[in-house]
Amino acid sequence: MDANTPREDTTGGWSQFGVTPPTAGGFTRPGPVLPPPPPPRRSGFVLTRKTIAGLALAAFTALTVAALGGGAVGAYVAAGAQPTPTVTKTVASPVFRAASGQLTVAQVAEKVQPSVVMIQGQSAEGSGVVLSEDGLILTNNHVVSGQGRQLTVKFSDGKTAKATVVGTDPATDLAVIRAEGVSGLAKVTLGDSDQLKVGDDVLAIGSPLGLDGTVTSGIISALDRTVTAGNGGQGDQQLPPGWGGQGQAQESEPTTLGGMIQTDAAINPGNSGGALVNAAGELVGINSAVAADGVNLGFAIPVNTAKQVSEQLISKGKVTHAFLGVSVTDATGDVPGALVRQVSAGSPAEKAGLKQGDLITKIGDTAVSGGDTVVGQVRGFKVGQQVPVTYQRDGKTDTVTVNMEEKK
Repeated sequence: MDANTPREDTTGGWSQFGVTPPTAGGFTRPGPVLPPPPPPRRSGFVLTRKTIAGLALAAFTALTVAALGGGAVGAYVAAGAQPTPTVTKTVASPVFRAASGQLTVAQVAEKVQPSVVMIQGQSAEGSGVVLSEDGLILTNNHVVSGQGRQLTVKFSDGKTAKATVVGTDPATDLAVIRAEGVSGLAKVTLGDSDQLKVGDDVLAIGSPLGLDGTVTSGIISALDRTVTAGNGGQGDQQLPPGWGGQGQAQESEPTTLGGMIQTDAAINPGNSGGALVNAAGELVGINSAVAADGVNLGFAIPVNTAKQVSEQLISKGKVTHAFLGVSVTDATGDVPGALVRQVSAGSPAEKAGLKQGDLITKIGDTAVSGGDTVVGQVRGFKVGQQVPVTYQRDGKTDTVTVNMEEKK
């Protein structure tokens, strides 16, 4: 598996499992190693574009939100015989509150909904987020892929407009389209996904199953997930039994994405390209995929990645990607990592000293659980970025710095 292309041997989409490859190269471990137990079966991920089924759908949704509190943390320090009360200020993430001066869930929803649109194509529907007052809209590549020129955008006020594709980037599953003949749109406020913490409150806003303007609430369940979404022909959407449309989804090539945000805010077919916002009403992610067999296991592309990609799509119509230059596979045995099968001549990996048989255990700040981790992380790096790579060779651990170059 090349670090800049999707895995060919992954089944189901979980990055640390799949077809067990043979051990290769010079990676060794001290002492005898027993064969590992068979890995547990993991569910795959599906993209959350809604396939149009040609039926009239109706659904009722209910949303219950708990008000969360936050503030200063009190502490005591010893001072002689008497404790002296002090106050330690903490820098906290914004939270939904009913108190004066704080945004409630209803207020955040009201603020963001005008910036989220429904996107309708020939055979699929999805969501999008308004980037500019004159009609630039950010969405997923799989929402617009294969839809030709027949794109229609529906705004929160019910108005519609035709749209054209500005640029797409399948490697990050992002795209930018432009609604025609519009002005004065409510553009979304961009947040900083690097500041997210597990447990932060979020809202997911989009058009699941054609129900535009739907709001669901939850938290950040985990960060820096590696997700392989799409299933190469099994239909990239799942509809509930009896809703129709099964078997009508278009075939989608698997896409491996790193650094993904996991949330338990409900995400369903049609949410793709929609907004994941924090309690301040700032965009922190683009909702993209959901675990096929799970409940409330959704994934979003971080807004910092989306911002970088969308700016290049708008200015150049294409995206420049970083290149590492290794082919990797999952390691076998008792040590997690990505086994280097091949190093491209003249690549950044070769220049840094990586060799066939090395076991990559960490790339950047991310521990490597398998080959998909390397693929996903490389796609998030910038050209010229200095990236530390930790590896094991002949039982010894070392770290090199790789200068990421542009993929030709």
